[in-house]
Amino acid sequence: MRSESAALRQQSTEGVIPPTKPRSERLKSLATEEFDVLVIGGGVTGAGTARDAVLRGLKVALVEREDFASGTSSRSSRLIHGGLRYLEHGHLGLVFESSIERQRLLKLAPHLVRPLAFVWPVYAGARVPRWKLNAGLMLYDALSLFRNVKGYKRLNREQLHAAEPALRTDELKGGARYYDAATDDARLTLANALGASESGAVVLNHASVQRLTVVDGHARGAVVVDHLTGQELTVRARAIVNATGPWSDEIRKLDASGGNVHAVRGSKGVHISVPRERLGNHDALTLLSPKDGRVMFVLPADGFTIIGTTETSTRAHPAEVRASETDVAYLLESANAFFPEAHLTRADVVSAWAGIRPLSATGYHGTQADPGSASREHHIDVSPTGVLAISGGKLTTYRVMARDVVDAVERQLGQPRRKSPTETLPLPGGDIPRMDAELAAARETIGDAATATHLVRAYGSRWRRVWDLTREDASLARPLAEGLPYRAAEAVWGVTHEFVHSLSDLLIRRLKVGFETRDLGRGAAQVAAEVIAPRLGWDAAETQRQLDTYASDALRIFGVDSAES
Repeated sequence: MRSESAALRQQSTEGVIPPTKPRSERLKSLATEEFDVLVIGGGVTGAGTARDAVLRGLKVALVEREDFASGTSSRSSRLIHGGLRYLEHGHLGLVFESSIERQRLLKLAPHLVRPLAFVWPVYAGARVPRWKLNAGLMLYDALSLFRNVKGYKRLNREQLHAAEPALRTDELKGGARYYDAATDDARLTLANALGASESGAVVLNHASVQRLTVVDGHARGAVVVDHLTGQELTVRARAIVNATGPWSDEIRKLDASGGNVHAVRGSKGVHISVPRERLGNHDALTLLSPKDGRVMFVLPADGFTIIGTTETSTRAHPAEVRASETDVAYLLESANAFFPEAHLTRADVVSAWAGIRPLSATGYHGTQADPGSASREHHIDVSPTGVLAISGGKLTTYRVMARDVVDAVERQLGQPRRKSPTETLPLPGGDIPRMDAELAAARETIGDAATATHLVRAYGSRWRRVWDLTREDASLARPLAEGLPYRAAEAVWGVTHEFVHSLSDLLIRRLKVGFETRDLGRGAAQVAAEVIAPRLGWDAAETQRQLDTYASDALRIFGVDSAES
């Protein structure tokens, strides 16, 4: 354990940002050093746990089977929100906690988390009438201690129509405007992994745990295989955290002690993306689907609108879960009911994706089968060999989940509990005094508003370092995909500074190209491969293999099944 606080040593993102350590060096560290804690799983909770632990002075290793945020953490609604709909189920504690975290993340990661206005229209006969909505929003603001971006505002019929003129007006009674926040879920996860690495943690993606090492009845490490080299190594650790989300039961099966291997129940959530102009929404909207009355969202995402989400129990494997045509039809029909002039069809869908919410089985009450009413509160359990497993929770509360896990690690190690530095320390790139000034500076420097906005939102105060690459090589200013703000320089930065080892790492998770192109990023993959192949040592044969793998990954993630899985 290091004596000095890692928080004091974290570099300012305004200074020199060194490249990530070579993979060979990180593999050597994993094989030869002993760690206080090994975190398994590089989703937002695992990455957040690694960052919290290393900032408290623990020696940390983090391994992820695929890539950071490759599962649920890159397939969410991209919201940091209090969870207004959870009030219906009486989850007041969760809403309070989420509201506080929303406010915290707006300050600690202003580039990744930004305010988002929502309009909630109310129609005659709606399951949630105006009086109930207003009462709920009043409580919603109160649970945030009235520190939300702005307080809610009641809207009469005329005001609501003025706010969202494309909405159906038939039987419209009015509604309200309230505020939550939007995020880039994958980059929020990456920021935590980078923060962990830059503070001293050994971080490795594309490396999976094959089995746990148990000594005298206690888990003391794991055998890990590096998928890029095939190297097998043993990682020694005094404590182990299972933060693999929907995969957590698989890690439980590796535990020699057996125990409860069905601690997580999967809930499938599907989203679709359509061109923004097709729907005509101004802000985000919260709607009650006419199909079944469940809450759904219409969310602005630059030139696109995201419609979601479904919520159904699933038996699909987390790596293979996809949207079905039934899911897509449900979302299109629901959206068309509120935007009658849109006439959305299947041809309007640019992409569709699904993720599995890893709900704690303890969140289901009795024989309750409705995942929508299951609690999103998190749960930590400890196996007989001492493996700590975290399940449940939501994107918004990832930092609290990580804090609680590290508290449990400190108890297990017999260390005094220390306050989590993540409560006040900005995420990498988050040291921005004023976002408007940062955006203005980027526009002046770059000359293209869309690219400037994207770079600041993706990299925060580090955007200058990325753009500087185009001064060294003018060809890196070219776009990766026509009509989108992503530039070739980001491919280089991804390889040198963001653990990019594949085209999927870059085009699906570091950037949103796969989500925002009708060919699911296949064309951009050709451009990106030209940029990163020489930097990753790919010859012609390996480059083609990587292109084929990307095409397969894109189909696996964005393909739509003909039948419900």
